[in-house]
Amino acid sequence: MRYLLIAIGIIETLNAWSQKKAVDLLVYHARIYTVDAAFSTAEAMAVKDGKIEAVGSLKNITAQYETKKKLNAGGKYIFPGLIDAHAHFFGYAQGLQTANLVGTNSWDEIVNKLSAFAQTHHDGWLLGRGWDQNDWTIKEFPSKEKLDALFPDRPVLLQRVDGHAAIANQKALDIAGVKAGAAMNGGEIETKNGKLTGILVDNAVALVASKVPQPSVSQMTQLLLQAQQNCFAVGLTTVDDPGLNYRDILLIDSLQKTGGLKMRVYAMLSDAKENYQFAFTHGKIKTNYLNVRAFKVYADGALGSRGAALLQPYTDKPGWTGFLLSSISHFDSVANIINTLNFQMCTHAIGDSGNRVILNIYAKYLKGTNDKRWRIEHAQVINNADFHLFGENSIVPSVQPTHATSDMYWADKRLGKEREKGAYAYKQLLEENGWMPLGTDFPVEDISPIKTFYAAVFRQDVKGYPAGGFQMENALSRQQALHGMTIWVAKSNFEESEKGSLEKGKWADFVILDTDLMTAHQSLILKTNVMSTYIAGQPVYQNQNK
Repeated sequence: MRYLLIAIGIIETLNAWSQKKAVDLLVYHARIYTVDAAFSTAEAMAVKDGKIEAVGSLKNITAQYETKKKLNAGGKYIFPGLIDAHAHFFGYAQGLQTANLVGTNSWDEIVNKLSAFAQTHHDGWLLGRGWDQNDWTIKEFPSKEKLDALFPDRPVLLQRVDGHAAIANQKALDIAGVKAGAAMNGGEIETKNGKLTGILVDNAVALVASKVPQPSVSQMTQLLLQAQQNCFAVGLTTVDDPGLNYRDILLIDSLQKTGGLKMRVYAMLSDAKENYQFAFTHGKIKTNYLNVRAFKVYADGALGSRGAALLQPYTDKPGWTGFLLSSISHFDSVANIINTLNFQMCTHAIGDSGNRVILNIYAKYLKGTNDKRWRIEHAQVINNADFHLFGENSIVPSVQPTHATSDMYWADKRLGKEREKGAYAYKQLLEENGWMPLGTDFPVEDISPIKTFYAAVFRQDVKGYPAGGFQMENALSRQQALHGMTIWVAKSNFEESEKGSLEKGKWADFVILDTDLMTAHQSLILKTNVMSTYIAGQPVYQNQNK
């Protein structure tokens, strides 16, 4: 009888084992934030063919699934792969070969950094990006004399942190044919006493930037691969890249198809005739890694360089209201084209005037509640009379929380206290539709989505300023911030059925963190380490230091 019972037990075990479903990966010993509709948590998940097969308790998962490959998360915290709703991935890659001027405290420091950079970059143009005169003791645009003296025979172009202003030396200006006194729409060529200062604002930047030789395909490939590793290291698995030429998108597509580029990209075509023709010819493009169904348009410039279009003059520059980068008729025309194509329109709008113009044009074509998911990128300064247009026309505000904590030191000087109340109003914008995608705008801001989370929830800089937070009435909850970096971005990309949460049938894109963003004390959030990043159930980054 004893042997019979043993035999029966063995048979039952074998039957149970044979009834288990084979999967490719089983992840366990984790606190998994699924970000599903119930915002439920789990202990384990099974992955098959790159997608989530199931999530649940360890007992249930191990009872139903078998695999030879298991991942012990070591009690760490798993979140859906983080998605950046607005990041210049391609431009960031290009910038990896230029001088990094972020965090510089004076014009002299920039000149010294550029001189050191030139010692290891001997030929061609000297390029840099990241300076911000608002961080200097003397908060004024510099002029080019020192660049002319140091580099009389090498062209120099140094872009401001937001890309909406730059300084060029005389050699670069000569190559571009820029002359003192020249006027242009949507831009400014600064002169003082009849002479060029080298400062170019908004559309004027392109006069010189268009003359810079582009990297070869081989060089650009290596830069993109380096850029994706930097993104994986901070937990990003998808990036929305606004304003690409179709040739750049084709390069991304080719690298994804050969397997070298694993980063998923939601690419927005830039506002150019050749790109509209490309869209008419090819229509929407969708693969497992690339989604092309949107256009990026620029309404106005940036607040920091006083190019944002305001309804009333800048508080710190009487008589000056900034400018639109194109005519209103142009915006209306491209909205009509994009609507005809059934593409998504995504428009950069910073100032309250720029936002009003675009909101009204959107309303003309959207005609109330809809599912076109047209986006306003930044939605930075909104007149109180215009917030309702977002909700009434299902217009999606796509915002970058670190812009608030970067600009808060001087925003009131540009806008005045009363007008500032309608700036960086993320909670008020969220209430219009009940959902809102978040991004960084890197390399304008830091690449880290953890800083996005921190700025959205706590509204402070990395040093804890200001005490109590900046305009805390517009802070987001932790859950809202996480939604804004995962499922709400996926929704803004028409991809909520395939990513943004860890649910059956969706891609197994996830990140393992050593900190629980939902419960950890504020002081621990910015110390968060990404332990590993997975795309389609495959590791693309492993932290070697932890």
